[in-house]
Amino acid sequence: MSNSNDLLQFAVSQGIIDLSLLETQIEMTKREQYLKQHPYEIWQGKNGSWYTYLPDKEKGRVLKRKSTRKTIEDEVIAYWKAEEENPTVKEVFEEWNSYRLSLKKISPATHLRNEQIFKRHFEKLGKERIKNISSADIEDFLEEQIPKYDLTAKAFANLKTITKGFLKRAKKRKLIDFNVEELFQELDVSDSNFAKSHKEDYEEVFDDYEMGVMIDYLERHLDIVNLAILLMFITGLRVGEVVVLRHSDFEENTFRVRRTATRYKNDYGRYVYDIKENPKTQAGVRTVVIAMNYAWITKTIEETNPDEDYIFVKNGKLMNTQMVRERLTQLCDKLGVYHKSPHKIRKTYGSILLDNHVDNRFIIQQMGHTDISCTETHYHRNRKTIEQKTRILSDIPEFQRR
Repeated sequence: MSNSNDLLQFAVSQGIIDLSLLETQIEMTKREQYLKQHPYEIWQGKNGSWYTYLPDKEKGRVLKRKSTRKTIEDEVIAYWKAEEENPTVKEVFEEWNSYRLSLKKISPATHLRNEQIFKRHFEKLGKERIKNISSADIEDFLEEQIPKYDLTAKAFANLKTITKGFLKRAKKRKLIDFNVEELFQELDVSDSNFAKSHKEDYEEVFDDYEMGVMIDYLERHLDIVNLAILLMFITGLRVGEVVVLRHSDFEENTFRVRRTATRYKNDYGRYVYDIKENPKTQAGVRTVVIAMNYAWITKTIEETNPDEDYIFVKNGKLMNTQMVRERLTQLCDKLGVYHKSPHKIRKTYGSILLDNHVDNRFIIQQMGHTDISCTETHYHRNRKTIEQKTRILSDIPEFQRR
């Protein structure tokens, strides 16, 4: 870069390049670009004046009149130059999201999730110019999203995160002048505003009967995908952690969790499955123990794709999480079990550990949680069937007919 600057300075000093002429040529080229992007005709009226239209937020367009062609062109150029320095909300968001990805502050999967959140909520506001919106506009917009989409507290927190992020980027670029932090502090939102997400126990965990039927079928039809699902049932692993296990992770009846699968969109808009060299959270880095009754599964895993680094390789390619999800759906249909996602297997495992009064420290180590409250609050569900609950109540002396 310094050599190029030195060369330019030498050319100017020797009169090879006329700097003022160069600046004029650049200015003329820029003028032509602005005029080329102007969508309306510039014409001269019968009275000798020059006319054109300029876009208007309220009216759609407004007629402009000047005495000479140059002055009308100057007004057109001034308008589009101002617009160029006033990007849309969507453009600011995309710059912020891509900038964080380039700095590796977020993963491709988070970049994709941010895009999806923005697309859902900002379809209309995203087209507005950033300098044309006020803090009140943003406050009203955010508060309106809660009833409009029946948002839970978690969903609203995700929306606030991306909104605060790109607004801070706009503030840094001097595109807005209001206090971003103050805006979020003044939001008129309380817990009672949010939708309460409640699901029945049978939707959240496999009960004793369902788990027995599933495991029996998996053991009798133990192909590579069913092996992955069975490992989830007996260890509580996340589906993304299972599919990227290596043979070197296993030792006797234990294995190390050190990575997870991730998904994002490439430059062509296609989903790409990749490996993230660390689990979902720091607590996810752990060594998981397999119950001795299932110690045989480590031998089966050892014999699965022994020449591959990764275990769950099918047709020469690493299995992705979607393959496991689709198989689990097929199994639920086949065995007459209520449809549940792979994460419900993990909830089932956590509930089993809590129901059997396993030591809290051991539970959070197996689950990869930071503390036991996470397991108890989000994973503990009642796995007893109606028949089991009826039997428990029927055995209580006070409820026995005399």
